[in-house]
Amino acid sequence: MFESNLSFFLLLGSNQGDRKQQLQTAVTCIEQSIGTIEKLSSIYETAAWGKTDQSPFLNQAIRLNSKLNPTSLLLEIHAIEKKMGRQRLEKWGERTIDIDILFAGNLILHTPELTIPHLEIPHRRFTLVALTEIASDFVHPVLGKTNAQLLADCQDDLSVVQFTN
Repeated sequence: MFESNLSFFLLLGSNQGDRKQQLQTAVTCIEQSIGTIEKLSSIYETAAWGKTDQSPFLNQAIRLNSKLNPTSLLLEIHAIEKKMGRQRLEKWGERTIDIDILFAGNLILHTPELTIPHLEIPHRRFTLVALTEIASDFVHPVLGKTNAQLLADCQDDLSVVQFTN
């Protein structure tokens, strides 16, 4: 545990089952076992990224306040994913739930298990759209650009649509 709380940004994603319900269940589990959710983005739908021959994803960004350190947070996230039926069969494959740690305050961390900030942030429009909604002025601690600037510079051309169902 940290002496004080750390602000984390996470991205939730689902493309199996009742995708919206999967995101809502993940939010509830995070609140119960990890920390306080300070902000939730809208839910966005996009085609699968990386491995494109699968169902579209719903994604949602959250800002979370937690006393856990990043490694402990990752273990809790994996426990939630497992509880929700996540199977890690292939990279970028279909999943009931995927929870990525995007940022941990201004912390920069590189371990075999975890890299913070998440390396793919500047390359994924679906991440940046949701992240910019809740933290447009947050500055990427490595790249020195705000989320809004990263979104404006993003070359990813996948359509990201606010989910209204």
